[in-house]
Amino acid sequence: MEIVEGPAVVTKPERLTAGIRTVTAFRGMFAVRDKLMDELFERLDDWGVDFGPVFFRLHVVNMQGAMDVEVGAVTAEPVRGDDRIRPGILPAGRYAALTYVNHGRRANGTLIDWARDRGLSFDCAEDPGGDAFACRYEAYLTDPRTERK
Repeated sequence: MEIVEGPAVVTKPERLTAGIRTVTAFRGMFAVRDKLMDELFERLDDWGVDFGPVFFRLHVVNMQGAMDVEVGAVTAEPVRGDDRIRPGILPAGRYAALTYVNHGRRANGTLIDWARDRGLSFDCAEDPGGDAFACRYEAYLTDPRTERK
């Protein structure tokens, strides 16, 4: 893993989004993410929606059970959506942030350890399905359609 910037606490404004949310097991979750990303790109392109960056949001985390996740994209304007693509927001607030290249799981652990070492807590609540986060996500700063891995 190469750290490009951070870790740090950053303040983000509210951002409009369009996304596909699903529940999937942790094992195989990234294959599901990639499939949903392709679907999202195709639909937004068909609708002529200008979007970016894209993100992978973890609404509820349960590494031994089901993960409630969303593949989405920041949009300049509200999206009407349909039965698959839903409009949403990434809420304004303070975020623990780390910009890195490769090894997302290691980067995640680095960010969690950094926050814990500084006495910072995440906006997380216990949920019957696992840990429910107010807004935990990975933003992809390069276009995953052209730079997959």
